[in-house]
Amino acid sequence: METDILDAARGVDFSLWTLFWQATPTVKAVMVILGIASVWSWAIIIQKLIDLRVARRNLARFDATFWSGRSLAELFEEMVQAPQRGLERIFVAAMAEWKQSNREDGGLVPGAVARIERVMRVAIMREADRLEQGLRVLATVGSTAPFIGLFGTVWGIKSAFEEIAREANTNLAVVAPGIAEALVATALGLFAAIPAVIFYNKLSADSDRLLAEYEAFAEELSTILSRQLGG
Repeated sequence: METDILDAARGVDFSLWTLFWQATPTVKAVMVILGIASVWSWAIIIQKLIDLRVARRNLARFDATFWSGRSLAELFEEMVQAPQRGLERIFVAAMAEWKQSNREDGGLVPGAVARIERVMRVAIMREADRLEQGLRVLATVGSTAPFIGLFGTVWGIKSAFEEIAREANTNLAVVAPGIAEALVATALGLFAAIPAVIFYNKLSADSDRLLAEYEAFAEELSTILSRQLGG
């Protein structure tokens, strides 16, 4: 008898594709949602890694150009037409406000430095929005995917017990497929959540470091412009 049961269990197809098609509609929906969430997360991860790499390269290039000894006016004229993301946009925004604040006698209108600092803060906030775009999706997937998978598992086990009751049979060949497809939902939830959490933490830390560089540059530029005003 036990040999017959084991033979029947060995004949069950436990491939993911088969388990998916044998699952209940609710569990299928959970699996599809988790699959979409996983693909969406990886698309965001790859795009953000590329964006951050480009941002770091732009920062290094601008930093070398800014401290090369060229005048601020010359750099502004060179960059104003098509400023790159990051420090170039912050610099161009500050210098544009600086030029608008010049009086005909060569002085600056009152409160010019405060307005320049405010313009740079706004530019930094815009860059922060670009750097953080998509991170909320990763945070959402990382926090909810395991629970969605758990819901699919609970529902699948419930359906498996209902199948046992209908068949009035508790042998392994009847129980195993339902339990297996239920556990696949939890596995998919973890598969979606783990990379999302890991890369959310990494990308957030990288974005924070870039923003710290932007804020430090804004302070330096504000000091330079204030020194010129004082001169």
